[in-house]
Amino acid sequence: MAKDSSFDVVSQVDMQEVDNAYQQTVREISQRYDLKDSGSEVALSKPERTIAISAPADFVARQITDVLNSKLIKRGVDIKAVRWDAPVAASGGTVRVLGRIIDGIDQDTAKKINKDIKALKLKCKVVIESDKLRVSSASKDTLQEVIAFLRDQDYGQPLQFTNYR
Repeated sequence: MAKDSSFDVVSQVDMQEVDNAYQQTVREISQRYDLKDSGSEVALSKPERTIAISAPADFVARQITDVLNSKLIKRGVDIKAVRWDAPVAASGGTVRVLGRIIDGIDQDTAKKINKDIKALKLKCKVVIESDKLRVSSASKDTLQEVIAFLRDQDYGQPLQFTNYR
C-alpha cells in the first residue's frame, strides 16, 4: 500500500515584517507634509496582535491605513491578514481605528474549508487540528487539485500551504 501524501493549510503572519511595515509607516507619517503635524499616531501591540490608529479625522485615518497597507504589501504581508474595525469617535474630536492581525484559522473558517474540500468529491481526507487543517491523500495530483481550488477561494484571510510531503 502506498503511503499517503499530505500538506497543511495554515494562516500565519510574520510579525517581524508587520513590525517593519509599522516602523516604515511611522517614519513616513513624520516626514509627509500632509500628515506631519496632523497629530496622528500609530501603535502596534505585538502580544495582542493589534494596530491602533488615532487621527484627527476619518479622512486622515484612511490615509494612514492606506500608507500602512502599502508598506505591508511591500514587505510581503497579505493585507487580508489585517481586519480593520470601523472608525470610532474618540475624545477631542479624534477618530480611532483598530486593526486586528489574523493568525491561525478559526473553527468556523476551518469547517467551511473542510466542507468546500469535501464538496469537490476527491479522494482525500481533511483533519482539523486546532488552528490548521491537514489534507492527506494517496495521490499527489489530488492534493495539487485541492491547493489550486483553495487558492481560487476567498475565506477572508490569507492561506499558506506547508509541510507538503
